[in-house]
Amino acid sequence: MTALFDALETRLSTLPPRALNLPGLVLRESAVLVPLFEREGVTHILFTRRPAHLRNHANQFSFPGGRRDPEDVTPLHTALRETEEELGIHRSRVRVLGMLDEVPTTTSFRIQPFVGVIPGDGQYRPSAEEVEFILEVPLRGLLEPSLYRTEKRTAQGIEYDVDFYTYNTHVVWGATARILRSLLALASEVGPQNWR
Repeated sequence: MTALFDALETRLSTLPPRALNLPGLVLRESAVLVPLFEREGVTHILFTRRPAHLRNHANQFSFPGGRRDPEDVTPLHTALRETEEELGIHRSRVRVLGMLDEVPTTTSFRIQPFVGVIPGDGQYRPSAEEVEFILEVPLRGLLEPSLYRTEKRTAQGIEYDVDFYTYNTHVVWGATARILRSLLALASEVGPQNWR
């Protein structure tokens, strides 16, 4: 296990995640797992691309996750259940490092992101209904400043910044990119000595 995972776990344990405070807005609960893994000594992050037929966020890169079901005791249960459903990774094989701040979406969801370590063996059983493509990216590669940009967008009369990361031909944007930016800031904070 890399020193980065240990350092992230320690840092996340000292940072209580900030819940959204958006008076007047009713947002549906959802949760995602931000999956990290080590392969051949290199830390990677995993994204899934959603199929074109889905109603929300079709063709977009995302982290495994989704809406909180009534039987999900906590948002963490949601993130682990969805990871199991989407990628075939049993929850017992995920080392949960901690939580990042909640993130809102323009589709009226509030996302609770959990950072977790998954096996690095690449043995996925993706759900054809929910996953069209799996993208594995070396985490260090995403720190290159030229990969990141923001654009102004307007929703419901409010202008806001949208984050974008372009890795090769793949574009990660929106709430997923916002979560990624938060993780990268935290990983940079815990120090390059922990990176591989």
